[in-house]
Amino acid sequence: MPMLEVENIHSYYGNIHALKGVSLTVEKGEIVTLIGGNGAGKTTTLRSISGILKPLEGTVRFEGEDLAPFKPHKLVAKGISMVPEGRGIFSRLTVAENLDMGAYVRSDKAEIKVDLERVFTLLPRLKERRSQVAGTLSGGEQQMLATGRALMARPRLLLMDEPSMGLAPVLVESIFEKIVEINQEGMTILLVEQNALMALSIAHRGYVMQTGEIVLHDKASNLQTNKMVQKAYLGME
Repeated sequence: MPMLEVENIHSYYGNIHALKGVSLTVEKGEIVTLIGGNGAGKTTTLRSISGILKPLEGTVRFEGEDLAPFKPHKLVAKGISMVPEGRGIFSRLTVAENLDMGAYVRSDKAEIKVDLERVFTLLPRLKERRSQVAGTLSGGEQQMLATGRALMARPRLLLMDEPSMGLAPVLVESIFEKIVEINQEGMTILLVEQNALMALSIAHRGYVMQTGEIVLHDKASNLQTNKMVQKAYLGME
């Protein structure tokens, strides 16, 4: 049974039919990436999985359980965390306070301290900046903070929406190295990313979206050599 199973979901913004029968799966321990152009429906897919946007048709299951009855904060408690597009940190709070907010659904104080140290080990820049106001961090540091905050909920599935957005190329490489490291520690990841080349280089499998539909699905290595993907998303002729 897949950890995450999205089956034939249709999602709308008012009268706009944003997702038109999207289906995908994520197995435990995988990095699965969702690539596509602007407006393809990638972020809408994550919003539909995380409960921010409720699909009008279709089913989203996590570890076999239908997620339709649950509000977003309940899904965090069930083991799904999201690193949102644009990072979404609390800019007036310190790094430490932001990380504390990530654990708001938890009451196991001793284990929260353990996870905080784990985040600081994984993302040592956050430890150096723990007392700094989050809004004064660099773009790369803010992305690390958004990721660390999501990890503080102790998820089993991490949804990541455009982690490379607005970052310099050298920082993009650093962020993707951290995503691989998080996955190697056992985290299952669904990654939405416009930088298809980087995303496919670290993913196990990938889905290609166009205008609200999945048009292609394969191993990431096969998508890297697919002529359509190369031309449309990898900048190759």
